[in-house]
Amino acid sequence: MHIDSNVVIETRKHVEKILGDHYSEDFYYHSFKHTKEVVKAATEIGEHSELTEEQLEMVIIAAWLHDTGYSIGCTDHEKESRRIAREFLQSKGFPEERIAVVEDAIEATRVPQRPRDIIGEVLCDADMYHLSTSQFMNRSLLLKKENEAVHGKTIDEESWMRETLKFTNQHSYFTNYGKYILTKKKRKNVKKLKKLQGKSGSDKYIDQLESELVKLKNKLDQEREIKPTRGIETMFRITSRNHLTLSGMADNKANIMISVNSIILSIVLTVLFRKFDDAPFLVIPAIALTATCLATIVFAILATRPNISSGTFTDEDIKNRKTNLLFFGNFHGMGVDNYLWGMKEMMKDGNYLYSSLIKDIYYLGVVLGRKYKLLRTSYTVFMFGLIISIILFILAQMYPWVFAVS
Repeated sequence: MHIDSNVVIETRKHVEKILGDHYSEDFYYHSFKHTKEVVKAATEIGEHSELTEEQLEMVIIAAWLHDTGYSIGCTDHEKESRRIAREFLQSKGFPEERIAVVEDAIEATRVPQRPRDIIGEVLCDADMYHLSTSQFMNRSLLLKKENEAVHGKTIDEESWMRETLKFTNQHSYFTNYGKYILTKKKRKNVKKLKKLQGKSGSDKYIDQLESELVKLKNKLDQEREIKPTRGIETMFRITSRNHLTLSGMADNKANIMISVNSIILSIVLTVLFRKFDDAPFLVIPAIALTATCLATIVFAILATRPNISSGTFTDEDIKNRKTNLLFFGNFHGMGVDNYLWGMKEMMKDGNYLYSSLIKDIYYLGVVLGRKYKLLRTSYTVFMFGLIISIILFILAQMYPWVFAVS
């Protein structure tokens, strides 16, 4: 879902002007860059929280406006941000009930955060999104620098790290995406912060350099391996649809062969076999035609004959990522509770999910290859068998004494 309504565009321009004209240089952390990061995070969390287009628009607007109060000062900036948001949105003719929702969301970001609805929850999680990123330590240092500049005093590094660790441990995300995805990443940052505590300044500097090297390496790896999510999903969707279309075509072709040869067989059995007493020379051509039809029907049936597996899986199969729950043959024998658990486990792991989709396409291709091989055999048997049978009928008419069966 991509939100680019006029009011969102106008909000961004308005915020950019406010932060450009009235912002203090002392706000190293609460900068326009931070606002853009919160907007991006709010969009990500909102989409995963399945917000409606209207809700997502309000979240993005609130994200743009939530820190504009810093243009007045850091004291009670949420109140000023709400005032700026109301005045701006009213000037754009934004509905009153939606302005109230945006105000509530901005107020919810006041620490300790207390969101009252899903929009507030998404914005609160977006505002604290940095706690779960690789930029956590860098953002923490910027916040420390900002506090020192605003309050005019130096903050001891040890006490700052202690307070940061305390805050991070006490903080909790509100949305399901935050609880199950962001919290895992945040815990890694908490572990790093705990390791840094008690180390000397030189050790911390070395750790910081090593951390920066890891970040640069990850960034390079990401640049080498571009993964456009929508492009991948489109590829899976188109490939699966093409496979299913080809499978349907194969089934239709097989049905045609079965129908045509069944009609030929019924004619041979009801009409031609009665004439054997008067025309014994037709026996051999009739047998050839019958064998051709039977073989063609058998291969056509084999092409459409389904293979069904046991349809069960174990907890170990899911934990070891060994079973593909997207194929019915792997779960039709299981209870709905087990299947629901397995699917949730798969959706938690992106690699497992994509691997399952890849396997699903692969096995569709394997089944499709088998169908078309058998179908080709059916058509080949029918083509050559029909030619041979017709030649035998012609020869039997021309030289009846050669084909006569006593």
